[in-house]
Amino acid sequence: MRYLKFLTVAVLSGLLLASCASVAHVEKDETVNFSKYRSYAWVESKDSKDDSKENVRVSDLAETRMREAVNTELAKVGWKESKSKPDVLISYDVLVENSVKDENSPIYSEPFTRWVYNPYSRRWVPIHYSSQFVGYDRSQRSVKEGTITINVIDAKTDKTVWQGWTTGEVNSKNLTSKEIQSAVKSIFRKFDVAKN
Repeated sequence: MRYLKFLTVAVLSGLLLASCASVAHVEKDETVNFSKYRSYAWVESKDSKDDSKENVRVSDLAETRMREAVNTELAKVGWKESKSKPDVLISYDVLVENSVKDENSPIYSEPFTRWVYNPYSRRWVPIHYSSQFVGYDRSQRSVKEGTITINVIDAKTDKTVWQGWTTGEVNSKNLTSKEIQSAVKSIFRKFDVAKN
């Protein structure tokens, strides 16, 4: 019975975690008054010279999805895209790396019943032993981790004033529209610059 309860809790926890978005991280220049920013323009990112990382050439379709997702989130705080004299510049980077993920699965012993003879009642009496925690089954598997980073740069000073990023497991070198949408939404949940 305990095993069934544990299994139910484990399955429900797994489903809950699978439905959650990836965790985003944010760095913000606290000295900047973000309320003065109202317009933005997109800029291209330079390729990294670091050969240990697998730089991803984002397809035209993925780039369009990325820009659409960011534009939607920026519109929510009242920022507008402008080609002439924008307040900030927006850039993004996508990095996909091979990684190893450690997995730990708990192991439990099988429940069993032992029969003991009671000489006073002249009957066999069952004693039930429930399953016990034995340890963990540890394993490793190769995964691809994708990181999306979004940068907000002050157009007058060329100084990065806000940066958000998230990392999650991806299926291939190419990010899907769903992965892009999820990552961008996760990052912009922490885009609190309008409250400044």
